Amino acid sequence: MFSPRAIGFVRTPYKQTAEIPKGLGAKHEAEGVLEILPEFEQGLQDVEGFSHIFVLWTFHRSEGFELVGKPPIDDMPHGVFATRSPRRPNPIGLTVVELLRREGARLHVRGVDMLDGTPILDLKPYLSSIPEEKLRRGWIAEAEVRRKK
Repeated sequence: MFSPRAIGFVRTPYKQTAEIPKGLGAKHEAEGVLEILPEFEQGLQDVEGFSHIFVLWTFHRSEGFELVGKPPIDDMPHGVFATRSPRRPNPIGLTVVELLRREGARLHVRGVDMLDGTPILDLKPYLSSIPEEKLRRGWIAEAEVRRKK
């Protein structure tokens, strides 16, 4: 095991969980700033060459977990590992954001879906070799069909 430590914090317009867009068709277009701690700034070298970044972060306000639950976008229960629920055995979040610009240790991004002050665990450039036609959306595609009925 390891003890995670924050490499920085997210600045977003969201103070409460209810403010974050959720559900089918939710658009994550809010802008925010990834403020990286000074001791980790050197690790940002060359990051501005990427259009999108994976942000690994913690659900720092989440308590406990549920292995099965009903997400807000469906009335059917699903396993936690098939959802984006914050109530996870390890409260870790993953978001892909668009990198708008870098100002020193501050990354201005679009697509934040986390609360203001959320601790950042890691950043990685977004790379995918999976063609869109091969991606499957699992139960979310089924829930979208049910909602249209």
